[in-house]
Amino acid sequence: MGKEETALILSVSPHIKSRESVQRIMGAVIVTLLPAVGYSIYQFGVHALLMYLVSIATCIVSEWVAVRLRKRPFSLRDGSAVVTGILLAMVLPPKFPLYGVILGAVVSILIGKQIFGGIGYNIFNPALIGRAFLAATYPVFISSYVLPRAAVDAVSQATPLAAMKFEGIMTSYGALFFGRIGGSLGETSAFLLILGAIFLIVKRYIKWRIPLSIFVTVAVLGEIFHLINPAQYPDPLFHLLAGGLMIGSLYMATDMVTSPITNRGCVIFGCGIGCLVVFIRLLGGLPEGVMYAILFMNAFVPLINKATKPRILGTGGRDEH
Repeated sequence: MGKEETALILSVSPHIKSRESVQRIMGAVIVTLLPAVGYSIYQFGVHALLMYLVSIATCIVSEWVAVRLRKRPFSLRDGSAVVTGILLAMVLPPKFPLYGVILGAVVSILIGKQIFGGIGYNIFNPALIGRAFLAATYPVFISSYVLPRAAVDAVSQATPLAAMKFEGIMTSYGALFFGRIGGSLGETSAFLLILGAIFLIVKRYIKWRIPLSIFVTVAVLGEIFHLINPAQYPDPLFHLLAGGLMIGSLYMATDMVTSPITNRGCVIFGCGIGCLVVFIRLLGGLPEGVMYAILFMNAFVPLINKATKPRILGTGGRDEH
């Protein structure tokens, strides 16, 4: 009687594979950003289009050079460089010089991403690293804004946050929600950003606990300060709609690589960002704090992951030494 032959397939982990891929996820992010990108181009004209194109092209070339020097394979199809290029342009003023955009894109890829080992290894959000570098390098350009063609509350060329903080001028919620304001390219429409993020949340491409915890924390702290001094501090809805909170919370804080992997960790991460945003806006010298809040909390992600790591089944009992 012969023995039954059994075919065994040996492979490296993960043994359970998903249909999702980096290429598919990045492609979805790009598609959901396109409405806001298109609207910002409509609002600010040809220069905004050139900023997007230059930023994306520079990110792609910088990544190609970096991986060639590291003797690693290069693939444009994963879309990560394109996403970084789009997000970098979206956090810059509409008339930012193109040579500055090139410099910021190079820093985003080389310093923010490749120096850590490439995609999946970076600690900080690459686009925000580039933006932070440009804020230190070109402080005048980074704070120079123009009004969009659809502006209705054209009281000044300051952003709504700056106008409120330094001049006590409020901007209507409708202008904030639909982007009829001066600000970065990514502040043009909270409405379109929310629509795109809803799709990503439904597809489970981003962690909904992070933006929700940011919004709740900002709303609660904003209401506390508003109750203390309504004349000086704006109400929570203004905080939620103004500045880069939407683009930062929905598309940058939720970056898979630089955000916590546990559910509790996502809540802690989001609450930390929300607290820092409100404190910087209301108690600091800057009108906006989303970029610094996200980068600061990115540094704590390894600690958050370690502190919120779930207990392995069967361990951690009283008798364990």
